[in-house]
Amino acid sequence: MNVFYEEDGGFKVGTVLSSTDAALQVEAPHGKRSKIKTNHVLLRFTSPLADFLPTAEAIAAEVDIGFLWECCGQDEFGFEALAQDYVGHPPSAVEAAAIALRLHSAPIYFHRKGRGRYRAAPEDILKAALAGQEKRRLQEVQITEWAAQLAAGMLPEAIASQLMTLLHRPDKNTLEWKALEAACRTSGLSPLKLAAAAGGIPSVPDYLLAGFLLEHFPKGRGFAECAPGTPPTDLPVADVVAFSIDDAATTEIDDAFSLVTLADGTRRVGIHIAAPTLGVALGSALEKLVYSRLSTVYFPGDKITMLPDTLVEDFTLKAGQACPAVSLYVDVAEDFSMSGFETRIEAVPIAANLRHDTLEPLFNAETLANDPGIDYPFKAELRWLWEFANALEVRRGKADPNRPPQQDYNFSIDNGQVTITRRQRGEPMDKLVAELMILANSEWGGQLDKAGIPAIYRAQTQGKVKMVTTAQPHVGLGVAQYAWSSSPLRRAVDFVNQRQIVAMVREEPPVFVAGSTELFTILRDFDAAYSAYNAFQDQTERFWCLRWLQQEQVQEVTARVIKEDLLRFDNLPLVQRLPGLPDNLVSGEVLRLGLVRVDELMMEVEWRLIERLTPPAVAVAPAADATEAAEVPEGEAAAPSVGGV
Repeated sequence: MNVFYEEDGGFKVGTVLSSTDAALQVEAPHGKRSKIKTNHVLLRFTSPLADFLPTAEAIAAEVDIGFLWECCGQDEFGFEALAQDYVGHPPSAVEAAAIALRLHSAPIYFHRKGRGRYRAAPEDILKAALAGQEKRRLQEVQITEWAAQLAAGMLPEAIASQLMTLLHRPDKNTLEWKALEAACRTSGLSPLKLAAAAGGIPSVPDYLLAGFLLEHFPKGRGFAECAPGTPPTDLPVADVVAFSIDDAATTEIDDAFSLVTLADGTRRVGIHIAAPTLGVALGSALEKLVYSRLSTVYFPGDKITMLPDTLVEDFTLKAGQACPAVSLYVDVAEDFSMSGFETRIEAVPIAANLRHDTLEPLFNAETLANDPGIDYPFKAELRWLWEFANALEVRRGKADPNRPPQQDYNFSIDNGQVTITRRQRGEPMDKLVAELMILANSEWGGQLDKAGIPAIYRAQTQGKVKMVTTAQPHVGLGVAQYAWSSSPLRRAVDFVNQRQIVAMVREEPPVFVAGSTELFTILRDFDAAYSAYNAFQDQTERFWCLRWLQQEQVQEVTARVIKEDLLRFDNLPLVQRLPGLPDNLVSGEVLRLGLVRVDELMMEVEWRLIERLTPPAVAVAPAADATEAAEVPEGEAAAPSVGGV
């Protein structure tokens, strides 16, 4: 005796070896023995076992499923009864099995009601199901067509219009992604390489920017319509002549300086910070914009500002205007000791916006040591403020004449060509700006803490820099507390702290009170966004370094060992691991490397070791780069961050 039975959602046949009321021991045609439940058996038959299923399947394939549906009626039925109606006589076991197979293969037409029992799908449900089936069939045809085009190096329009989303943030349920995935399987390429091969990545920087915008600016880098800021018109005008020092391309001029000699010979230093908080109403769309964008984004050749150009124009410290500002004044004696700190909210006349490219040739270490007698704007003020900055550095305990020189790098992009220029960090105008910014941020942080007004601080107590809402030391800078307050046009943290400073000066309730959940939320969001923005800047700078290597046809470079196989390249802002180096390398050792391969698309560069130039016995630790030096964040040094504008 043989049986036709159902198991694991399919149909099988076997010869009965033994049986009980509840179970059977059967042997399959290929010899495997199994124990099955008696109620799983649909048919018992004596015809040959070997050809039973193939014959039933062949008969089932010939059955018109539409005709079967039409003739079965609306009542529940068993497959054997339907088989008899279909063949017109008591069916053989193989004919009955064929109908069972056909019914089972068409769940759209027949709804299962039990083992071997079915009911025809209602007509409306069947029509909807068939329409869905046809839709899926057409979708599969479309996927196959697009995948074939991609594999052949062509980019279908439907995929081209969504390519950046597909590469950076794909919805894997879409037809476009399924086609791309299928083409990748066929070609053996990654989605990015396949897209490039099809001409979809004409610009790697644009590809990187698209991914960044999708993640952090999903609504685009532009600004939604909102009411403009309202610069105050009733501020007292400061009796000073102020000037700023910035890169030539800087539009968000946050800080300016003034110097007045008092009757007793004491110098009064003014540190003037742009005050957008005076024109942005609490709870306004502009304020929400600040707390959503959180910071200006810098990257080679471009930037995405935190604030709309109109608001920047209203509050930037532009030459020829009396600009709203929060000013910190400090009286400085001849020995550079300080007293009489005072904070004012006022309009500050800006006499000049000094720019690096024109100032540095005149105001530098050499001209300060050997004055050539050339005059330039604010020469006397700059020279005295530089001496004051040196005294501030000593006061912080950070003056070190033996510190190895550090390099800053700037990128200039012109029609796909990159120029990378170097300048030594710590030049006079850098130090002047950095020290005065550190003084202001430290002093205002201390004043807020003393007044019991919470703020957002940068703290460093055990090596790692972190953001906190209570005053804590910043060991790297050598100050008791450090509250970013000097770049409110570019950073939400500074904007928040300026709101608190304004409330303190005006003796008003602070916007953010102690324990404020909103303050902590802004801190958390800013910290995450600032890290992501810096990571994007690093990523794009790496690309332009790779472009420069190819553009300049570089064959060999020198690099210094940071630790183990981690290297910092000379004269290029590039840090990379190089596996396979000798195990006995020491920090500071200089290596000569040969360029093997550059892949801009995958952001990869491969080197080979040519020789070790510096004997380990005389190797010295490499100079720290921008990420390892004492923190002087962007906006608080005369030069912008690497690649900044």
